[in-house]
Amino acid sequence: MTPAGILEAALYATDLDAATWFYGEVLGLEEIARVEGRHVFFRCGQGVVLVFNPNATVVPPAPDAKLPVPPHGARGPGHLCFRASSSEIEAWTARLDAQGVKVEAAFAWPQGGRSIYFRDPAGNSLEFAEPRIWSME
Repeated sequence: MTPAGILEAALYATDLDAATWFYGEVLGLEEIARVEGRHVFFRCGQGVVLVFNPNATVVPPAPDAKLPVPPHGARGPGHLCFRASSSEIEAWTARLDAQGVKVEAAFAWPQGGRSIYFRDPAGNSLEFAEPRIWSME
């Protein structure tokens, strides 16, 4: 057996208000869940982008917790890549520029496909890329 796909991906940010603005307003993702000071979750296609405050998620759950999720967290910038066509990458480049978000790198991969890289307010490295960079399309 092998996993069928990724259902959710997690990034970490201590300023959840800034993350909410960025992922909701700049990237246009729909907020689907929030616990103040702990996390904010967004729908992204068939999956979910989870943004956790690492200061809150390292705390073990109470013995009687309804959802006994084990402690987790990361420090420093993470990475997440969003799927996009070539024309969508052009549109995203313009949208990011209009929102004052700097594109750090834009290039074509040797095996085909393009990517752009930028950062969220927490410093996480984000990317829009054509799926063919992994020979999937």
